[in-house]
Amino acid sequence: MKQSLLLRQSLFWLWIAAIVVLFALHVVHLRADFPNFSPWMDYSKYTDEGWYGKAAIEHYVLGHWRVEGDFNPSVALPVFPFLELVLFHFTGVSVVAARCLILAVFAANLWLAYLVVRTQVSRLWAALAVTLLATSAFLYAFSRLAILEPLLTTFWLASMLVCLRLPEPSRPRARIGALSGLGLLVCLMILTKTTAIFLLPSIVFLLWNSCGKKTGESLRALSVTLVVAVVPFTVYYLSFVRPRYLTDYEYLFTANEWQNPVGLRGYLAAFWYAVHGLLWIDYRLCGLVLVLLGLAVFAGRSFFRNPLLIASALGVGGFVFFIGWHNNMQPRYYEVLAYPMVFAVVLAVQAIADSAKGRPLSRWLVTSAAVAGLVIAVLNLREVVYWNRHPQYTWVTAARRLTDYIDQHPNGNRLLLSISGDEITLLTHLPAICDDFGTWDLPDRVAHYQPGWYAAWNELDPGTLEDIHTGYFLEQVAAFRAFDDEDRNHLVLYKLHPIVPGQPVKDIRTQEDDNGEGGSDDR
Repeated sequence: MKQSLLLRQSLFWLWIAAIVVLFALHVVHLRADFPNFSPWMDYSKYTDEGWYGKAAIEHYVLGHWRVEGDFNPSVALPVFPFLELVLFHFTGVSVVAARCLILAVFAANLWLAYLVVRTQVSRLWAALAVTLLATSAFLYAFSRLAILEPLLTTFWLASMLVCLRLPEPSRPRARIGALSGLGLLVCLMILTKTTAIFLLPSIVFLLWNSCGKKTGESLRALSVTLVVAVVPFTVYYLSFVRPRYLTDYEYLFTANEWQNPVGLRGYLAAFWYAVHGLLWIDYRLCGLVLVLLGLAVFAGRSFFRNPLLIASALGVGGFVFFIGWHNNMQPRYYEVLAYPMVFAVVLAVQAIADSAKGRPLSRWLVTSAAVAGLVIAVLNLREVVYWNRHPQYTWVTAARRLTDYIDQHPNGNRLLLSISGDEITLLTHLPAICDDFGTWDLPDRVAHYQPGWYAAWNELDPGTLEDIHTGYFLEQVAAFRAFDDEDRNHLVLYKLHPIVPGQPVKDIRTQEDDNGEGGSDDR
């Protein structure tokens, strides 16, 4: 008996060691591109690492964290740039440092996912959940970008864990401490990414469930949580944002407004595509979820009353609603939802296993589900291993060569104007402002900052070109291959020449493309 127990313990810890090795695969080649020719076309790989760490990057590169009139999202979303600010103090501004930070967050997410799902299932199925997350090709791709979704996931999972392990009312001090911690987590969620609002129903439900579904007790617990969440947010807003940076704060929401769907048919189509976007996580995993939820019906109604399952459904539903309503289907949004999808798998398997006593068919279903989960993990792992063995560096190479060209051909002002400018600043420390977003109109920013260079992806936007022509005409000097998208795979560099009054505006275009100084290194 003792030997059997020892063997099971040893096998379990070997499994955990294997998960650590799987995580280690995420750490290599951190400067490499977001996987080229992957199923996910997401603009975050060109922009978001620079935009949402901008305050920390600019603090060390320019000496001040805010560029007046430019896009300054850190005012409304300060948590992640604050962490980078601390990190860069020790490492310097570096894309590798930023991605190491987010990988530490991903490691925390794996641990939190285990703790959350362990409240409902055995450690065997909890380990299966972490295995599915650690091998996910989708999470591999996005957890290596220094973007906001992983940190938002951290605070959400931690909030769920607090609710699921809320101390009993008989321990008032511990209970108030837990509720206060929950309030701080909610505040941090919203200050990390405002879309956290759509995850709050899942937390409220878990809190209500942990209060025994008693209205009075739930309201008292919710009151403590809300007070602790609202007070630091209000202090931050009234003491820091409103007196000085209200324009930057409000602009974040203006800049993120997309064209709403038209009519009922338009909204139905938008919500359908938002639901369909779950397939980005893994169509095989989505299929397994549907099959297991269908089979779990035979495990009894109690399964569909599982608090974590309901909270997961509320989280998925809330975020999918936001994506459809926002009408902007970006794969990175679904990074948060990979976790509740995996939770649904192991919760269903555990429910079927619990009903398997004396039922050979149920035991067979449990075994089949476990095998299916491991097969999905292996298929994802093949993709991860392939990307590890064939890293590409087109983006960092393009950014470096663009910066080198600018340094070797002085043009009065080293400042770059580009939608990917902040990302290039993170990679090479070249100072930049954004040509697309900013609280000042582009002609005003161009006139004020007088950039010497402009970089655009593939084609020039007519509106942007018209704004630049208020003070400059363009001379194309180099082009650099980067990434795999047909509409954004050439970063074209232009020298800006001041327009002489009375002189006709005539841009100078060339066909130079990835030759000589404008080349690309696909090592």
